[in-house]
Amino acid sequence: MQGSAAPVTRGSRLGVDVGSVRVGLAASDPDGLIATPVDTVPRDTRRPAPGALPADVRRIAAEAEERAAAVVYVGLPRHLSGVEGAASEAARAYAVVLAQAVAPVPVRMVDERMSTVSAHQALRASGRAGRSHRQVVDQAAAVVILQTALDAERVTGARAGERVDADPPVVARDAGGCGDGRTRLQDGADERHDGPTSQGSEGRERE
Repeated sequence: MQGSAAPVTRGSRLGVDVGSVRVGLAASDPDGLIATPVDTVPRDTRRPAPGALPADVRRIAAEAEERAAAVVYVGLPRHLSGVEGAASEAARAYAVVLAQAVAPVPVRMVDERMSTVSAHQALRASGRAGRSHRQVVDQAAAVVILQTALDAERVTGARAGERVDADPPVVARDAGGCGDGRTRLQDGADERHDGPTSQGSEGRERE
């Protein structure tokens, strides 16, 4: 762990909502004011070739490169009590692989309790039919995750959440690229680019 929080630097931020079937992706403007939906990416659960990355991770890494992202925020699902479960473990493992793919851009995990609930509420308020929610709810959840992180940045003057310290790449690319990775989190700052909060639900089945 590093002792002091990292200051916020200018640059686009990405938000990622990790599910077992799809991954929601959102992005902000370079000033970190507004989070907007980008894409819903199907999870690539095939075992990749040695040294290769799953297609969904490659898609996010390409977006980070195209936008010259300063940081990537990944939602960390917890039960409402704050306890972590299987979905938390899966999100941590995914974040490890993603951190390796986008390095040296930092990846940080933020609490995403209630993000999916908020996403569904926003979609209903927009008049979108319930049957069509599934097509975009992951993007909407990623927007909630990212916007909450942006709001936390403005309040604290530091990056939100906890820094993912990835294991060496050789151990992380398994079972769809994300099965055996282990995440070490740092409360402090990122020495390059880079408090803490966002909202999602461990209580639902992650998709």
